Amino acid sequence: MARDDSDRRAHPRAPVELKVEYRKRDSFLADYTKNISKGGMFVRTDYPLDVGTELLFRMSVPSLPEPLSLRGQVTWVVREGEPPPPGVDPNQEPGMGIRFIFADEAERSAVESRVENLMIRSLGARLYSRLFTKEPERK
Repeated sequence: MARDDSDRRAHPRAPVELKVEYRKRDSFLADYTKNISKGGMFVRTDYPLDVGTELLFRMSVPSLPEPLSLRGQVTWVVREGEPPPPGVDPNQEPGMGIRFIFADEAERSAVESRVENLMIRSLGARLYSRLFTKEPERK
């Protein structure tokens, strides 16, 4: 399954490291995000799942008492010793790009709000605003 570059970069990303737990066959794995956006995340792992795999995962967010339980789909992978897919930084470490899958608009809105707060905390409110919000052009 080919990766859609336009979908992959549909949302701004921020460097955020969060613990992500998910199941691979009969094992439970824990890895960490490298970056996150409102639409997905990159998970660093030496053993990425195959492109197209849907998974349930739990993401630990420091400000929340319980991890977020979310669904996602692997949209692209980088494996050790293999060249990355076209359009991916040639120095990208092994891992997988995951697109969030939402049950409905209420879930989408709630997750996007939490992710935006994570991005603001990671970058700072001023930098986040400068990078990710459209300001009117000054004349």
